Amino acid sequence: MSIAAKDISWSVGRKPVLDRVSLMAEPGKVLGLLGPNGSGKTSLLRILAGLRQAHKGQVSIDGQNIRSVGRRTLAQRIAFVEQHAATNVDLRVIDVVKLGRFPHRSPFSNWSAADEEAVGEALERCDMADRSDQRWQSLSGGERQRVHIARALAQTPKELILDEPTNHLDVNHQLSLLELVSSLSITCIVSLHDLNHAAMFCDRLVVLESGRIVAAGTPEDVLTQSLLKDVFAVDARIETSIHHSRPHVQFLPCGLCRSPQFPLN
Repeated sequence: MSIAAKDISWSVGRKPVLDRVSLMAEPGKVLGLLGPNGSGKTSLLRILAGLRQAHKGQVSIDGQNIRSVGRRTLAQRIAFVEQHAATNVDLRVIDVVKLGRFPHRSPFSNWSAADEEAVGEALERCDMADRSDQRWQSLSGGERQRVHIARALAQTPKELILDEPTNHLDVNHQLSLLELVSSLSITCIVSLHDLNHAAMFCDRLVVLESGRIVAAGTPEDVLTQSLLKDVFAVDARIETSIHHSRPHVQFLPCGLCRSPQFPLN
């Protein structure tokens, strides 16, 4: 067991956002979190990262209640990349990535060879090494997102939580990033909107709707025509890709989906 949630509930005022959510992220695996806008994905991720406390239920790390884990230990262990992370300070790229090393350093410790190696490797992995001296404010939205992910990797976490990490990235960098995430030997929890990316790169999927889990399992088990219709209000055909042997979703226009040439059964 790596990160587990049991009966998590969280509300804003009287409005329930999460309702008795339970899940487990396996060590070294990628758990994909899917659901329509407003289904509670970001709130759940922040609770799993220890940035927000559930009103009911418990989050545990290797069986230990996350509330009993010290803040420094938690910062060393879990890296969280927000969907719209931003800063008004015009730092260099390398200085932003170096922030990922702070949980591992004491106030008076010197910058070490291990720190340097972690930062350099993170920049290389995110294809930003040649931009290390560039100013933050000069970067595009996609480049900033890659820097934030590099910062998280420089943290050398055991668990990596990413909220819509492919936002603002072009197709090439979307695929490169998800290939990187799936190759890491750490626990990854990632929320995604692209169902085909989720099928290609995630070991297991959890689908939220109105704050509740409505499906969980392998991509083959979860991504069904009926689920896409019921949860996402789309018509689609699900086929096995000849390229990666995972499910591939083909979306159909409403008129086409009713055609006898494309029966949804």
